[in-house]
Amino acid sequence: MIRPVALFIGLRYTRARRRNHFVSFISGVSILGITIGVWALITVLSVMNGFERELRERILSVASHATVSARTGWLEDWSALSESVSEHPEVLAAAPFIYGQGLLTRADTVSGVLIRGVLPEKEKEVSSILDHLTSGKSGSLRQGGWNIVLGAQLARSLGVSVGDRVTLIAPKGKITPAGLLPRMRRFEVSAIFEMDMYEYDSGIALIHLEDAARLLGTDGGVTGVRLRLDEIYRAPLVSQQLRQRLGSNFRLTDWTREHANFFTALKIERRVMFVILLLIIAVAAFNIVSTLVMVVTDKRADVAILRTLGLGPLQVMAVFIVQGVVIGFGGTLVGGVLGVLTALNIETLVPWVENLFGIEFFPASVYVISDFPAQLKWPDVYLISGVSFLICLAATLYPAWRASRTQPAEALRYE
Repeated sequence: MIRPVALFIGLRYTRARRRNHFVSFISGVSILGITIGVWALITVLSVMNGFERELRERILSVASHATVSARTGWLEDWSALSESVSEHPEVLAAAPFIYGQGLLTRADTVSGVLIRGVLPEKEKEVSSILDHLTSGKSGSLRQGGWNIVLGAQLARSLGVSVGDRVTLIAPKGKITPAGLLPRMRRFEVSAIFEMDMYEYDSGIALIHLEDAARLLGTDGGVTGVRLRLDEIYRAPLVSQQLRQRLGSNFRLTDWTREHANFFTALKIERRVMFVILLLIIAVAAFNIVSTLVMVVTDKRADVAILRTLGLGPLQVMAVFIVQGVVIGFGGTLVGGVLGVLTALNIETLVPWVENLFGIEFFPASVYVISDFPAQLKWPDVYLISGVSFLICLAATLYPAWRASRTQPAEALRYE
C-alpha cells in the first residue's frame, strides 16, 4: 500500500522512541491536558444545559407560555376570546386569570402575596401548580366557598395548615360613610402546594376566579387569558400571529419576554464557562508547541538528510503537522468519549460520590435543585471537539514552519 511520504514519516516519528525522554513526557502531558479540557467542557456544559432545562420546566409549570390581556383595564368577554385563540393549531389550552396584590394576615403575622384568581378545571390545562399539592385537594376551590390555596413557604411563615383561616386584605378599598375602607375577606386554607421554587412557594395564593372578581371588583372582567402551546420555543412566533389576528386592542406576551433577563443571564454564564474551560485546551496546545519544537531540534539532522534526498519544505512541514495532529486527535477523542459517558451517567455518579465521601454537593434545604440534572447536546460535543482539534492544528504550524526552514548544509556540518 502506497502512503504519502510525509504521513509515513510523521507516524513513524510519533511511534519512535526518543533519545530525549523529556519530549515524551511533554507529549503525554499535552494529550492529558487536552483530554481533561474536552472532558470537563462537555461535562460542565451538559450540566448547565440540565440546570437550564430544569429551571425552565419549573418556571413554566407556574408561568404561562403566552398571555393575552387588554391594553387598559380589565379584559371583558374572556370566554369568546378563549375560543378565538384556541382556534390556532398550536394553542392547546386557554384559561382566564385575575392578578392582584394583597396582604395575608393571621394573628400578628402579615405577609405580602400575589393573588391569582383561577378556574381550577381550566388552570390544570395550562399550569401544573395544582398537581404539586402537598395537602388538601384542588377541587376545594369552589365559587363562593372563599377557599384559598397557599404556597408551602407562605403557609409556614403564616403558621397555618389546611383548615385554618386567614384574612386577605386587598389594596383597592371601598367608599363608605365612615370613609375609605380596604377590602377584607376571611378565607379558609383548603390546600398547600410546593413547587420547590422559593419565589412561588412564598408569594403566590390561589383563589377561585369568581371570588377574586368579587374581592377586587373587576365587574366580571379578568386580567387576561393564559395560553398553553404545543411547542414552547415557538411562543414568540405564535404570539406574533395571534397579535395580527386579534388586533391592537390586546397585548400579547410570552415566557421568553417575561423571563428574558433570567435566561439571558444563563446563556451568558454558559458562554463564559465555555471560554474559561477552553483555556485548559489552549494551555495543552502550547505544550504541543513545546513538544514539536524539541522534536524539531532532536530531529534536525534527520530533517537535513530528508531535504538532501529531495523532500520539499511543505513536505517537511507536513511531517511535523502529522505529529501534532495525532497528539491533538488522541486527546480530543479520549476526552470526548469520557465527557459523553460522564454526561450520560452523571445523575448516577454524583450520588455514588456523595455516599462514598459522606458529603452533599447541593443540600435540598439550601438549593432549589439538589441533584445534578444533565442534558447532553450533540452539537455541543461536535463544537467542542472541532474547536479543540483546530487549536491543536494551529499549535503545530510554527514548529512545522521552523522545521521546513532547516538548511541541510548547516545542520550536517557538525554531524
